[in-house]
Amino acid sequence: MGFLQFILQETSLPAATTTPSDMTIFDFAIKGGLIMIPIVLLSLIAAYIFIERYYVIRRATKEDQNFMNRMKDYIHDGKIEAALALCRSTDSPSARMVEKGISRLGRPLQDITTAIENVGKLEIAKLEKSFPTLATIAGATPMLGFLGTVIGMVQSFYAMSQAGNNIEVSLLSDGIYTALITTVAGLIVGILGFFAYNVLVVRVERVVFKLEATLTEFMDILNEPVKSTR
Repeated sequence: MGFLQFILQETSLPAATTTPSDMTIFDFAIKGGLIMIPIVLLSLIAAYIFIERYYVIRRATKEDQNFMNRMKDYIHDGKIEAALALCRSTDSPSARMVEKGISRLGRPLQDITTAIENVGKLEIAKLEKSFPTLATIAGATPMLGFLGTVIGMVQSFYAMSQAGNNIEVSLLSDGIYTALITTVAGLIVGILGFFAYNVLVVRVERVVFKLEATLTEFMDILNEPVKSTR
């Protein structure tokens, strides 16, 4: 009977009673107080920016391997309209750069190079959209977490001062536990945001190298007819 009574007592505990090991992420967020609201919101914004930019940059890196070969054939054959049509049908930064270069044919090579480089800079700027926001989130969330901890500690010590001689250990430990949750949350979001930012930066750098290679190859194509006439 004693064992059965123990089982009944355990199963009759209220659902709201949880131990630290049973607490969910939502429970921790609630325990952290109001500072957790901006931290959670910033984490959602950072996740959206990373996922959206990742797929945009990934799409920018995909390109027909035969694009420049076909472009070379069209230019050498004098099929400028066909070359422009190929550029317009190809959704990539390299194609838009080449399109700008073709539209400047007949001008000095330096003018063509400058026009292509300007388009390349605009394309990179488009890819880096929202990067400053992601970097700001990565740097700001740990500070928000520390702010929440400081506020929690102030509240905890204030409660202790009001308790007078009836100070209990649980009063201090619970306040510190609540305060440190915001620090943990802020550091997690900040660290993940930092890694996400650097992942995107590395992928953009790959696009930059590819655009530079495209510019060099396109200018070589324009120089070939001149060399062949000598």
